[in-house]
Amino acid sequence: MANPSIPEFALETSGEQTVLRVSGDWTVRTVQAVDDGLRDLEAHEGALVLDAAALGKLDTAGAFVIDRTLRQLSEAPARIEGNHPNAENLIGQVHAVTDVEEPKRPPHGGLVDMLERTGRGFMNMLGEAKDTLAFLGETLVTTFRLVLTPWKLRWTSIVSVLEEAGLDAMPIIAFLSFFVGMVVAFIGATTLRDLGSEIFVVELIGFAMLRELGVIMTGIVLAGRTNSSFTAQIGTMKMRQEIDAMQTLGLKPMDVLVAPRIIAMVVATPVLAFVGTLAGIAGGVIVGWLALDINPALFLDRLQSNVPLDQFWVGMSKAPVFGFVVALIACRQGLNVGGSVQSLGSKTTTSVVQAIFSIIVIDALFAIFYMEMGI
Repeated sequence: MANPSIPEFALETSGEQTVLRVSGDWTVRTVQAVDDGLRDLEAHEGALVLDAAALGKLDTAGAFVIDRTLRQLSEAPARIEGNHPNAENLIGQVHAVTDVEEPKRPPHGGLVDMLERTGRGFMNMLGEAKDTLAFLGETLVTTFRLVLTPWKLRWTSIVSVLEEAGLDAMPIIAFLSFFVGMVVAFIGATTLRDLGSEIFVVELIGFAMLRELGVIMTGIVLAGRTNSSFTAQIGTMKMRQEIDAMQTLGLKPMDVLVAPRIIAMVVATPVLAFVGTLAGIAGGVIVGWLALDINPALFLDRLQSNVPLDQFWVGMSKAPVFGFVVALIACRQGLNVGGSVQSLGSKTTTSVVQAIFSIIVIDALFAIFYMEMGI
């Protein structure tokens, strides 16, 4: 006599129906013994009957194997016979929540697929813009509320961000702006030398650095350096559930994490842009002195005489906006980080790309505005 704990099956086929007889215990520990044999069974026509009269113990693993076999033998539902106490109920529950068919892969390529991906991308862009505007509104409300109640501000956090994102970023911004000023001066000297107007390189450096390049270089460096740092910091806190613990203690992430970074960046960016502008002009002075034989005193005197001061204020007016946008995007993407390292890397990349893109677009809008204003 066979051991009743070992699962067994037999398939009997007649002209009108097919009977699958099962016996023994069909549990997670035993079904492996008959799994290969059940997979080799072929489909049959006619009615399908499951004889569970000799079935012993049954759990969800065994019910799944039996249900998979019944689907394999016939597309029509099977009739269960026998007086087993829970076979019909358990197999029915497993059947209701199990889909053994592999999902159909959508076809790739073609006009319809291209239009679908385009539409999905457009809707994702609209959703991203909507979420960003919502976060912008919440950030503005929180920041203004804290500015109006300065005793609630976290001055230690603000000073720390000013040092990390402002003071520590100053050398690299000055260094890059200095060489950008040299490159612009070299290009201007090469072009203007053919016209015999090398002296106008002073105006070129003045307008370029004061109005555009000084603040643009500052914004791009902050987008690559500070933006990624903020996103990684807040994202790591999100992964470690430190933000959840903060909320449990009654602290608001907008007050503790976002507002100090926003305020610090709005304050630090004009200072960094000013330093970058001076460094760029210094690079132009060096090139003018060494390559064009323009005395530094003459260079600075002509710069003061021929470049209006309003060009400086045009550039400085963009700096707080750039700082605000960089911090806003960084904080939002950091708070959107999930629980995986992959999510952290993805959001950091998205944050940097969005920040650089936003800076260039906002600078173009400023240029159009000032052009219409005649400045």
